[in-house]
Amino acid sequence: MDTSAVYCGDDTPKRDSRRCISWGAGGTTASRGAGSAGEMSLVVRSGMLEQEINGGEEQVNEKSKNPHWNAIGYRVEEWREEPAEPVAPAPARSRPLDNGVVETRALNDTTLLSSLADKGLAAKPGSSDAHHTVQCDVVIVGSGCGGGVAAAMLASAGYKVVVVEKGDYYTADDYSSIEGPSMERLFENGGIFCTSNVTTMLFTGTTIGGGSAVNWSASIRTPGEVLQEWSREHGLPLFASPGYQQAMDAVCARLGVTDGCLEEGFQNKVVRRGCEALGLHVDAVPRNSSKGHYCGSCNFGCPTGDKRGTDTTWLVDAVKHGAVVLTGCKADRFILERTNGKNGRSKKCAGLMATCLSNGITKKLRIEAKVSISACGALMTPPLLHRSGLKNRHIGQNLHLHPVSMAWGYFPEKKQGAPITGKSYEGGIITSMHRVTERTIIETPALSPGGFAAMVPWESGRDMKERMRRFARTAHAFALVRDRGAGTVDCEGRLRFTPSREDTRELRNGLRRVLRILVAAGAAEVGTHRSDGLRLRCKGVRDEDLEAFLDEVSIEKGPMHSTTDKWGVFSSAHQMGSCRMGSNCKDSAVDGRGESWEAEGLYVCDGSLLPTAVGVNPMITIQSLAYCLSKEIAQSLPHAKKH
Repeated sequence: MDTSAVYCGDDTPKRDSRRCISWGAGGTTASRGAGSAGEMSLVVRSGMLEQEINGGEEQVNEKSKNPHWNAIGYRVEEWREEPAEPVAPAPARSRPLDNGVVETRALNDTTLLSSLADKGLAAKPGSSDAHHTVQCDVVIVGSGCGGGVAAAMLASAGYKVVVVEKGDYYTADDYSSIEGPSMERLFENGGIFCTSNVTTMLFTGTTIGGGSAVNWSASIRTPGEVLQEWSREHGLPLFASPGYQQAMDAVCARLGVTDGCLEEGFQNKVVRRGCEALGLHVDAVPRNSSKGHYCGSCNFGCPTGDKRGTDTTWLVDAVKHGAVVLTGCKADRFILERTNGKNGRSKKCAGLMATCLSNGITKKLRIEAKVSISACGALMTPPLLHRSGLKNRHIGQNLHLHPVSMAWGYFPEKKQGAPITGKSYEGGIITSMHRVTERTIIETPALSPGGFAAMVPWESGRDMKERMRRFARTAHAFALVRDRGAGTVDCEGRLRFTPSREDTRELRNGLRRVLRILVAAGAAEVGTHRSDGLRLRCKGVRDEDLEAFLDEVSIEKGPMHSTTDKWGVFSSAHQMGSCRMGSNCKDSAVDGRGESWEAEGLYVCDGSLLPTAVGVNPMITIQSLAYCLSKEIAQSLPHAKKH
């Protein structure tokens, strides 16, 4: 299979066309569209929708609008009103982290050292080719669900904390909700991140707040049966303790989690109506926002500021207690020193070596610390630990992704009966959930035009054009499985994942349930994302016709592995387990306190710790675990001087 071949509306393979679809193995460039001169065609590049008319390409104008969005019923919500007449520029508003953030991309060696000193850090300039040296109590790599909570807990205990984040700092005023630039700024690899065996597309945040800045607000507590499993089968009593329950309470309180919403968006209304028509139970999904939060673009950073990620909660607490946050700064390796050690550990961690991503900063940073914490997520923590010299065989193994398979339903606006109001991109992203089995749930995604165009099956230029015209009234829902098949993180940016046969069966049953729900909700047409464009027109469909269609539904392997003309690709926004915690070094990468089995003073505090997949959106689980572990770390350190 030639994975760089291009297919146009006439189904003829070609090599070079801006009006075609290119199936690149990594998905870095995918173009779609066809039609005669004067017709609209579509181009997707790095997840961004562009349009061409008469050969003239336009993305958005100076007012952040695209004149062709009207054709697909799309608009970007304007949360801030533009003044009717020109006014004098208002003074820059202070941002929540301004007292602690050092944005290194804009600095040089001199201004960096000056900024660090201004934030209360002991910083020594390097001589000749040596590094700059920074001293603190705790250094944390990553500012997301794990790192943000750990920073707050340790800083509030009186320790001088430095958070290292390779992404940049944005606030609600910076979020445009425009797909292309948002993906480029806020996601790893610009949002185009695929497993090396081309089975799964992954989405992971790389900005201040990490995944909590771009997730879909679902704030679900760790299921009780999962806690019992982790405690009983993995020898981790923490998860069955009152302390963990108290941590979940504290996390939900700090995030302002609410249990319902005042108005659901279009896609969630569809799921709820379909479930009710079939007599299926629907759960309201708690969110870290107000009940009235109706933003459908929180996946690009919440422009209203209503969603409460670590960037507006825990990191604010950390900075209030003297923490310093370095942005545009990439961790190279932890500094490990030989020692007699305790508890069998032969090394001791003395801090972190890091590189500032500024052309003006010529020297690396040596950040010396009593405690070092890796909290850069299940995809980035294993490579960092390997680069640091750790050898535990479980580092990078046991990766779980919560693989997702999607289905869609088209709901014409003028359909007879009680219409479901709204558009696919409006309203809270996840407010309703249906549980299919103990391992499979159904939720709704965020899909903007570029993502929509990149994911739906290609049949022809005319079909793609028609799909895009239906964009605003096409509801998507997905089946998500608590996967038992485990993947591997080989190195930074390279990982492998294949679901088990049991996972595939669960996904197929879940996808069939999604389609039943869409039909019951009143869809005019339903289908899957399988490469052959499997679909069913629902008008006048008989029960036996629906069953025959559902019998055709399958979960196919990725395009590099399929032995037929049918293939599919999973999606994943949750990554877990690649440095799992456990009761002994033979079965885990770190101990039950999150500390490396090999290096004293080196901890992991992110989703990679989870012993298995959790089966629901993992934000509350990761933050609650970080709360418990960082609280214990603070208690184990010598009494700190107040900063």
